[in-house]
Amino acid sequence: MKNLQLNNKWVLVTGASSGLGQEMARQLANVHKANLIIAARRADNLNRLKAELEQAAGIKVKVIVADLSIPEQADRVIAESIADNNLYAAILNAGVTYFGRHTELPWDNFESILKTNVIGVVRMTNSLVKYFDKPGTEGGLMLVSSMAGFFPVPYQAAYSATKAFITAFGNALHNELTNPAFSITVFAPGGIATEMTDNTKFNELKGWLMPVSEAAKEAIYALITRKYNYVPGLLNRIGNVFMNFLPAKFIGGKMSKVYLKSLTKAQQ
Repeated sequence: MKNLQLNNKWVLVTGASSGLGQEMARQLANVHKANLIIAARRADNLNRLKAELEQAAGIKVKVIVADLSIPEQADRVIAESIADNNLYAAILNAGVTYFGRHTELPWDNFESILKTNVIGVVRMTNSLVKYFDKPGTEGGLMLVSSMAGFFPVPYQAAYSATKAFITAFGNALHNELTNPAFSITVFAPGGIATEMTDNTKFNELKGWLMPVSEAAKEAIYALITRKYNYVPGLLNRIGNVFMNFLPAKFIGGKMSKVYLKSLTKAQQ
């Protein structure tokens, strides 16, 4: 399967108003000269990004303001993205997390995490697979998961569980595809230095966080080269292999101590 060629092609990026999504949009525009469809809730951030990229990179940008925790709005993002029948690739990156004791997570917040990280992603993926998985259509889809989906993370139990679903879902669906010119990639980073992790709860963990520019570069590489599962960062990849040889309970216990220490210090 040949690599994707993004120059002058239309690429959808969700969660593009900040963090990894915003940085991927910048690199897709400035480095790869892709035209972009950027989707998120914050219209002001999206419109600023559109103006920046159209001027700096000379590419075209479409803005779709949507709350992807609402199924009808997730459906609308895809409907608008494929309306002209020229979508070439999609990166489903939007996601939310919670760092704290699971029993202290309000039910409404849990449902929002589930709707954004799982239901919205599945609904959009369903429509995108129907669009791409047919003869004569070339393209790629990337689902942004997390290493937290490989090894359950205490104090991020809900987030970790949703990412485990996305990893399993993306990997399984990849093997159902019938179009050899279409691929599904699961991108599973460790922690990234973004708006999501920019608070005191993560202070003790920030030494582990990958710079967002590096994570974005590796994400786009994974999409272009049509990786199946891709973990960015050499140390993360080594750690991922190494942890498969350790008991899950041991890994969970060690992670619990580290995360609880960071959480406790933030509350002092």
